[in-house]
Amino acid sequence: MPDRSPTLPAGRIAVVDVGSNSLRLVVFERLGAALMPLLNEKVMCGLGRGIARTGRLNRDGVELAYNNVQRFVALARALQVDHLAVIATAAVRDASDGAAFAAEIGRRCGVEMRIIDGAEEARLSAAGVLFGIPTADGVVGDLGGGSVELVQVGGDRAIGAGVTLPLGPLRLAEHGDNRKGMADAIDRATADVPLLRAATGKTLYLVGGAWRAIARLHMEQTRYPLHIIHQYTITRGQAEGFLDLIARLSRRSLEQITTINRKRLEVVPAAAAILRRLIAVGRPARIMFSAFGLREGYASELLDADPRVDPLLAVCMGIAASQSRSRGDGDWLQLWTAPAFPGLPAAARRLHRAACWLSDIAWTEHPDYRAAHAFLRCLRMPVGAVDHAERVFIATAVHSRYGGAPDSPIRAATAPLLDDRAAGEARALGLALRLAYTLCGGALDLLADARLVREGDALILELPASGSVLLGEAVQRRLDALGRALGLGRRSVRYRSSVAVPA
Repeated sequence: MPDRSPTLPAGRIAVVDVGSNSLRLVVFERLGAALMPLLNEKVMCGLGRGIARTGRLNRDGVELAYNNVQRFVALARALQVDHLAVIATAAVRDASDGAAFAAEIGRRCGVEMRIIDGAEEARLSAAGVLFGIPTADGVVGDLGGGSVELVQVGGDRAIGAGVTLPLGPLRLAEHGDNRKGMADAIDRATADVPLLRAATGKTLYLVGGAWRAIARLHMEQTRYPLHIIHQYTITRGQAEGFLDLIARLSRRSLEQITTINRKRLEVVPAAAAILRRLIAVGRPARIMFSAFGLREGYASELLDADPRVDPLLAVCMGIAASQSRSRGDGDWLQLWTAPAFPGLPAAARRLHRAACWLSDIAWTEHPDYRAAHAFLRCLRMPVGAVDHAERVFIATAVHSRYGGAPDSPIRAATAPLLDDRAAGEARALGLALRLAYTLCGGALDLLADARLVREGDALILELPASGSVLLGEAVQRRLDALGRALGLGRRSVRYRSSVAVPA
């Protein structure tokens, strides 16, 4: 059995993000090449409210910020973080009293507030998107209360040119109910932005709380079954009509159709108007929302991780290390199940590997609830580098591994996110894992005495020649179930003896 136990260096990183509209603390737990959110807190302060008119930070927002940044720093220290950063963006860098505010935060908290410029803000947001969507190719747009950062990203994790636009819901608030004045301001700011053309026919990746609120609104309107913002994707055509509607709605109207924070709702119409214009100019093929942005980008650069390491697999290995019997070994399980799935492309092998690492996470649950518990845990993993269909694939495979029925009610809502071929493959993978655990009882070393063999249309379980303890009615039943899931006839599924079985 191969020795593939993951190495998981410890580390906690805290980032306090002082934005124009909100303050946020995120404490990340490092799992190898991945980051897991240990704590995520937000306070709507509105530091940038009125800044376009006064040139200064909002007085009420400043008092809220003093109190809450102190609280966030205390929480981070209580959690014994290894690295703590306080980062300020557009409002603080643009305000005439921004430097004094930063100095006072430093005096009260004993930690320097770092005021970053627009180029650095754009770069960190792009780094966060690429950390959560490694294949991102197009333009990242990060909307804060006072600015929009745009930066080009490539499919090879490259970060290209960036630009900062003087747009943001709080900056536009000076126009009040004057929709024409707001529209003119947006048009002026986006009139000559060549970078937007890099999104044409590609993807516009959206970062920022106000744009995430728009994603939630769209999910509610369409009754989307998976309430995970990260990698939620809509076409340009879908976005255009929806944004036209949202931009015209009052807060009272919005409150009738959503449970989004009221302070966040105040900025949604302006955020929708900005996005509508960016889409009109850039003409992307699709819009993808990212839950990863500046904070994740900053933290990811502290990992010094091998870029070839897949964050999804790093998280799966970390979960297995703490929650599987004997730490598990997903790579060994994938090698063992692989003969049942010849010719898999790399993307499919990646999902098989993830499911194999997660295949023993529900063993402590009551047997009647293991399948459902495993399904929901896999579906809702707090990891970025996986899209919604891939989440459903992994969850379906692990649900099947625990004996979950294909028509189980818990799978019904998300079933449309996976096509029939992929759903069948996921179920078959789960049944192959179920067979493996029936053979070994969780002692994976025993699988060295058995192997699956695919010979043409035949699936064979090869066992030692003499008196194997692995034989039994349950083994035959689960081998037959795997054969049916693979579309093989009854006579094509059997076991045979072998004098020597390769490990």
